[in-house]
This record gives sequence, structure tokens and C-alpha cells, in this order.
Amino acid sequence: MTKQDNNEPIGRIKQKRARGFSIVELLTVCIIAMTVMGMAIIQMLPTWRQFQANEAFDEAKGTLRQARELAISQRRSIVVQFLTPAAGTPCLPQAGVLNCISLTQMVVTAGTPPTVAQAANPFLTIPLESNVQFLSFAGEPDTPDAFIGSAPVAPNAIYTGAAAGVPASGVQFQSDGTLTNGNGVPINLTLFLGVNNIPTTARSMTILGNTGRVSPYRGTGKAWFR
Repeated sequence: MTKQDNNEPIGRIKQKRARGFSIVELLTVCIIAMTVMGMAIIQMLPTWRQFQANEAFDEAKGTLRQARELAISQRRSIVVQFLTPAAGTPCLPQAGVLNCISLTQMVVTAGTPPTVAQAANPFLTIPLESNVQFLSFAGEPDTPDAFIGSAPVAPNAIYTGAAAGVPASGVQFQSDGTLTNGNGVPINLTLFLGVNNIPTTARSMTILGNTGRVSPYRGTGKAWFR
């Protein structure tokens, strides 16, 4: 049999080269790869939560501004509702969705006199980005507009003036762009949102009742910025 200079048969060398990796070697590589992947996911999670907060922030801001613009352009009052997912409601349960915003028109029915009532179903329902909800954090200050007059009481997230929650009459954008309590009285609204237990995802927006102007703010849990 022909031999190499090191006196080892050529057939044996080829056999060694064809053996490949052992099960132990493959498992070791897999474990190392999974460990590195897990560390990468953990490192990226805070960034991902910030991304989700920004998405929900933009969704809420855009929906509120759209409600005002539609009220003005269509000369119809638009009812704004802040909903929690539940079966049989416009805000249906979905994985990760914790809140929705819905818009409903006020409809005029002919008669003597004509009647005005809220339509049976909203024409638009926007679920907030997954894991983001209407929420305020302990230690979070009032927004720079100071509509509440003091820090929000966590986890209360919706304030009309200084009062937590939405009036029983709801909130509506009127055809002149103002935001009212449903009885035609202008009210200032403050809305907080974020990802639970992550104050750096704090976001908020205010609506000035007399004009309907929506002012958005990004927060750290301790301060607000435009």
C-alpha cells in the first residue's frame, strides 16, 4: 500500500477526514449559539419596548387628531372612547393588546324635533401596540400643560381637567374642533400611556378643550419632553 512521508496509509487519512463532527461537538456549538442568541434578545428587549411605546404613542396621537379633523370636515360630533378588550365590544381580545381607542359619529335622525344620538357602532377602532396600555407611573409629573394641577395618581391614565377618568357623558370633538364633555362644555384632557413597570416608556398627550389642539410628550418617568 502506498504510504505518505509520515508512514500513515492514505486510506486511513481519507477515513479520518470523512468522519465530520461528533454529537458532543454539535451540541456544544448549538448551546453556545443559543446562549449568544438569548443574550442578544435580553439586550434588545428594552429597545423593543421603547419601539412599542413609540408606536402606540403615534397611534393614539394620530387617532385623536383624525377625530378632530373629521368633526370639522364632516360637521358632525365625534365621540372618543378609551376601551379595554372584551368579547362583544368594538375592542376585541387580541394577543398583547391591552387598550383601544374608538371613534363614533353622532347621528341626526329626522323628526319633529330632530334627534341626535350616538351611532350604534364606531366607524374606527384602533388597538394600541402590544404591551402598551393607558397607564401612569408612580413619581411621574403632570405634563407641561398642567391640566391636572398635580402629579397623576398611578396607575390612573385618563384625566379630564383635574378629575381622573372620563365623564359619564363621554368626550366629543365638536364641529368647531373643540373637545367637550358631551354636554357641550369644553374640557381639557390628559392621556398617559406606557409599558407596565418600564417608566422610560412613559408617553402622554393633552387636548386643550377650547381649541382641540393635541400636544404630545415623551417621558422618562421623571420628566417630559416634546
